[in-house]
Amino acid sequence: MLETTIAGSLPKPRWLAEPERLWAPWILEGAILEQAKLDATILAIKLQEDAGIDIVSDGEQARVHFVHGFLANLEGIDFAKKTVMGIRADRYKAEVPTVVGPVRRKGPVHAAEALTARAHTRRKLKFTLPGPMTIVDTIADEHYGRREDLALAFAAALNEEARELEAIGIDVVQFDEPAFNVYMPQVAEWGMATLEQAAEGLTCKTAIHICYGYGIRANIDWKETLGGEWRQYEETFPVIARSSIDQVSLECRNSHVPIDLIRLLDGKDILVGAIDVASNDVESPEDVAATIRAALRHVAPEKLFPCTNCGMAPMNRNVAYGKLAALARGAELVRRELRKT
Repeated sequence: MLETTIAGSLPKPRWLAEPERLWAPWILEGAILEQAKLDATILAIKLQEDAGIDIVSDGEQARVHFVHGFLANLEGIDFAKKTVMGIRADRYKAEVPTVVGPVRRKGPVHAAEALTARAHTRRKLKFTLPGPMTIVDTIADEHYGRREDLALAFAAALNEEARELEAIGIDVVQFDEPAFNVYMPQVAEWGMATLEQAAEGLTCKTAIHICYGYGIRANIDWKETLGGEWRQYEETFPVIARSSIDQVSLECRNSHVPIDLIRLLDGKDILVGAIDVASNDVESPEDVAATIRAALRHVAPEKLFPCTNCGMAPMNRNVAYGKLAALARGAELVRRELRKT
């Protein structure tokens, strides 16, 4: 009950990548880099365990970015042909590779870190992949023409990868879809359908993560334009509720999301974001417990999983793991309360 988990990424060690930076370049290269990625994966697992997290993750330690890390082993993508484009409806600019031919998986993408993570923990293990709509929004296209067609191609590659991750022993495969909070009409038109194709045939738990973005300035500035209530979830949650996806990860801590919107996801597991990734202030266990209690007014405790709002890749490592320890302690406070009732 109230098993804690994280949304996805964690800060990388200074010996692996530049600290406190999104899209941080690697410090090492070649075979040394590949081994260092796996070493960092083991370290992230152990630090999550030390913090008291119940369902741990590889922390995306082997990826420069949650989207482009998956794209690296796909055919049809030219990483030398870079384009600067606006993503998330021009919220910010990013230098992205270009689709120049049919998208196909060359072979396993994340098997090495998944195998390493599985070998070094007995806890439940979650692995994150970018969702089709979000990939389409984070890459230039010179081949398919229609975003829906490109998303279907990525869904097929994602499904192959997800099935292999499940075979390795991953307990939860999560698809990250921040684009669902930006292109709401398209979620119903084709976004959800392509995501379901990415998850087709999986028997492990499946999750979708939808948030308001990393704690970077462009996202913080965007949030300030959203007013006193953030109701993007109101449009997408009913679509997700009708889907086969098991779990939904959402942002709650220090947000203006009306907590009662969780009711639109009746029947789903709720990964409630109780940790703010846009602030370096470490929550107290009581802060975390207050968010969990608010969510419990709308979802049963066996369906609630305290989580972080979003990935923590750009954060200071000590702050990030301090927040994870607070997450675990806050969840335990509420567990004790529930045992007494």
